[in-house]
Amino acid sequence: MNDSTLSLFVRVSQKHLEAEDIVSYELADPHGRPLPAFSAGAHVDVRVKEGVIRQYSLCGHPEERDRYFIGVLREPSSRGGSVAMHDEIEEGDLLQISAPKNHFPLEPAKRSVLFAGGIGVTPILCMAERLSHTQAQFDMHYCSRSRERMAFVDRLEQSAYADHVHFYYDDAPEAGKLDVATVAGEPDDETHIYVCGPSGFIDHVMSTCKAQGWPSSQLHTEYFSGVETTSEDDESFDVKIASSGATFSIPKDKSVYEVLSENGVEIMVSCEQGVCGTCLTRVLEGEPDHRDLYLDDDEHAANDQFTPCCSRAKSKTLVLDL
Repeated sequence: MNDSTLSLFVRVSQKHLEAEDIVSYELADPHGRPLPAFSAGAHVDVRVKEGVIRQYSLCGHPEERDRYFIGVLREPSSRGGSVAMHDEIEEGDLLQISAPKNHFPLEPAKRSVLFAGGIGVTPILCMAERLSHTQAQFDMHYCSRSRERMAFVDRLEQSAYADHVHFYYDDAPEAGKLDVATVAGEPDDETHIYVCGPSGFIDHVMSTCKAQGWPSSQLHTEYFSGVETTSEDDESFDVKIASSGATFSIPKDKSVYEVLSENGVEIMVSCEQGVCGTCLTRVLEGEPDHRDLYLDDDEHAANDQFTPCCSRAKSKTLVLDL
């Protein structure tokens, strides 16, 4: 785990239970200085504890520089980051974070349609704040298993853009069910669609929109966790470092990142699940076996870059621009 990008220290000025299993944290500079600017859809890397770095979307207003807001869902089955945030991080604690990064930015458009599933509301909320502030045309559709598990409801209902927000609860179908096809409508060159949430939710929205003819260039997603994979059918392959000519064998039970790190070849990593894009590396020769959720279909097809934290190779050798 590489934490050289974690250049900021912030203090937890508030910790608040937002919904069942969801806690928000207000982060501020310990000396009251303005924090680095960020744009809607951005996230920060947070050093939760030794060896554990996780990404959390900024869900506050992008014009606010005195504090950052993040929301964290407690996931007992995860790799420990969310549980540690809930159980070990308290008001007054200092956290080490990165400057904001944005792999999920708002694109210039006449109209935006925002879909949020569960904790996926965090970047979508920030987008709604920004779109409202600029008086842009948008609608937000927020789904959850129940109202009790839905964070930031009061904030949304009391916002200046409350009329643009629509809520859907799995346990209250009488309140209405999200019809993605109807909400998205026919493809429109002046509209962009954004979706964040569990993988199944994202896949449903994306497949529905694509079936209606929406081009990938107008569909934007951000996943919070990687694809579940098994190494049972994986085969070993070689990775060659272009600058030195050094070649390393990648066994079925280790990632490219792990082997290179063991041999002193440094690659910046963060999520280790192919979600954040931090480790993206150019491929000069060979065919990657893409297993990330960061690159889009066209970028996968180009085969000129891959995520060594989780992706592998279809060819016997990959030559990397390192």
